[in-house]
Amino acid sequence: MDIRQLEYFLAIVDQGGFHRAATALYVSQPSLSQSVRALERDLGSDLFHRVGRRAVLTEAGQALIEPARAAVRSLATARASVAAVHELRTGRVDVAAMPSQAVEPLTTMIRAFSGRHPGVSVVIKAAFTSRDVVEMVRTGTVELGLLATTGPLPDKEVVSLPAGEQRFVLVVAPDGPFAGRHEVACEELAGQRLIVGQRGTGMRAYVDGLRERGVTYTVAAETEHRVALLPLVLAGVGSAVVTEAWRAVAEQAGARVLDIAPRSTLNIGLVSRRTGLSPAARAFVTAALPQAGH
Repeated sequence: MDIRQLEYFLAIVDQGGFHRAATALYVSQPSLSQSVRALERDLGSDLFHRVGRRAVLTEAGQALIEPARAAVRSLATARASVAAVHELRTGRVDVAAMPSQAVEPLTTMIRAFSGRHPGVSVVIKAAFTSRDVVEMVRTGTVELGLLATTGPLPDKEVVSLPAGEQRFVLVVAPDGPFAGRHEVACEELAGQRLIVGQRGTGMRAYVDGLRERGVTYTVAAETEHRVALLPLVLAGVGSAVVTEAWRAVAEQAGARVLDIAPRSTLNIGLVSRRTGLSPAARAFVTAALPQAGH
């Protein structure tokens, strides 16, 4: 077994098949297949069921994913450690972020990091729930993650560093409800048409909690695409409860942003693996959260 075989295996998993993996890796499909067959012989077990052009993971293949990612990440960490003597002039750091936090505070974090290490790329991976972020960090898909939660930050599977909090606000169309207002009571959302996100997110938990408090509203639209929220609001479909990370973008687009009383917030955290961070990831934490003392 060698690291290239594990990289090929993970490429097939991530790309969904041999053909796409070969294209992404710039290798021929026969070479890719031969490498995987050698890995299967070494392990004594098939890793994929070949169903036409599709590659379906076997139980053994599922079991290999996490240790394979750890091995590949460890090698990348070793290489990056050597590159650290060159003061991080090149390289990359992978960060998973939930949609709202990818707007802020991630933008500010990347600006601070890039100012110190302009040669290091930041690759942002999409995650839609805090559990998604934790899982991507835990399994080594990324080194760092930015998440938001209504409760305490996770501390069992990852290391969490507080990165502030974000309050909930209401985004309304220019000619929408609550004209001339800067704040609205949560009870006043009764009878409103709201655009909501998917379950498992803090913003969805907030609006679901309104129903539990007897505040009834109409779900005008439900979307997993967070980028669709603002266009839907501006089109007059309804209003949306979002975090204040969206305030500047929404106001620049012409929407009105109202504070919601009483104040309710999400806790923001930057999470990492417990061991083996690359120099680039450590530098990102230092730049993003200088108060953390890293």
